[in-house]
Amino acid sequence: MRVLRVSLVLTLMVCCVCGVARHADMPLVPGANRMDVYLPLLEGKGVGLAINQSSLVDGTRLIDTLLSSGVHVVRAFGPEHGVSGQTSANRFVAHGTDERTGVPVTSLFGAYYKPTKQDLEGIDVMVFDMQDVGVRFYTYISTLHYVMEACAENHIAVIVLDRPNPNDGYIDGPVLEPACQSFIGMHPIPVVHGMTMGEYARMINGQGWLHGGLQCPLTVISMLNYRHGMDDELPVPPSPNLNTQRSIYLYPSLCWFGGTAISDGRGTYTPFQLLGSPALRGKYAFSFVPQAIHGMSEHPMHAGDTCYGLDLRGLDLEAFRATKRLNLRWLLELYEAYPDKANFFNREAELGEDAVLHFDQQAGTQSLRKQLKAGYTEAQIRESWEPALNRYRGMRKKYLLYE
Repeated sequence: MRVLRVSLVLTLMVCCVCGVARHADMPLVPGANRMDVYLPLLEGKGVGLAINQSSLVDGTRLIDTLLSSGVHVVRAFGPEHGVSGQTSANRFVAHGTDERTGVPVTSLFGAYYKPTKQDLEGIDVMVFDMQDVGVRFYTYISTLHYVMEACAENHIAVIVLDRPNPNDGYIDGPVLEPACQSFIGMHPIPVVHGMTMGEYARMINGQGWLHGGLQCPLTVISMLNYRHGMDDELPVPPSPNLNTQRSIYLYPSLCWFGGTAISDGRGTYTPFQLLGSPALRGKYAFSFVPQAIHGMSEHPMHAGDTCYGLDLRGLDLEAFRATKRLNLRWLLELYEAYPDKANFFNREAELGEDAVLHFDQQAGTQSLRKQLKAGYTEAQIRESWEPALNRYRGMRKKYLLYE
């Protein structure tokens, strides 16, 4: 094992604590479990925690573990879905207090995304620990950006406790274009980016993506026995609608249907495993009915209506993952099958073809929507992605911590 010990003084260096090569008989050790490495960095400091329900140390909440170890936790910060992970997607999360500990909790998915100077008072070190899924439009990496930016502006060190990326076996999809930038896509990376949260933090710093080109003093506590593309089933759902490993694997290929007239299964207990619309009646035999589900999807698309389409619950996941690609066939197929193409992409008829739609923000480009409308084949669409993907692959190499 190689260990780089770097003090958490105000510095622009980007540092990490690296792991060792993967062996079949050696269990994966998340960064949060390597307390012997990062507890000394917290001693005598005021500590902020950017956390949620996935922030665990051997099954115990990180906040409880640190407090019982004598760490002075000043404040916690929660992302989309909240610190408890029990709020539906894209719903306002209020500030609050952690019920068990009394630690104040600031929401970073409510009135604002970025910690304020007042929020950071008394904090010397920010610990960031959340389970990501390796997809550009999954918002925890956007929260990471804003936490790093606020800490850089206020001279606060950041420690990222690294965790595995369950969609780490491939890199695919359009690279984000500036016109489509939003909270669900902040940086020029593909839909599936092939990095852990710690590696991504290094990229944010190294590429100068923080406002004004700032860098924050960054330490990544890397995992032990991790390699890119390894299988690792997540012990805790990272968000309410990614409630199974199947949903997590299918999510990169299905989420952009949320910008279309096709339901992606939200409003059922198997979200991101179903695709359908009432308009496809007679074209598909399989059907499902989305319903409001508290804490998962209170207002799902086509609520109460019978949707007809594809059932992916029995899909061979091993064969799907072996392709090491997003599945574009489902998007091409359902666009072709949908009878009212002028209304396939949400709000296109209202805003016009040249507007940046929600679908475009998820895809990261307006080109994919226009290619579908023009009848491009999958091969033609993929060919258009390659130049930017090749540039991204070269950039990514500089920030990797694992094989």
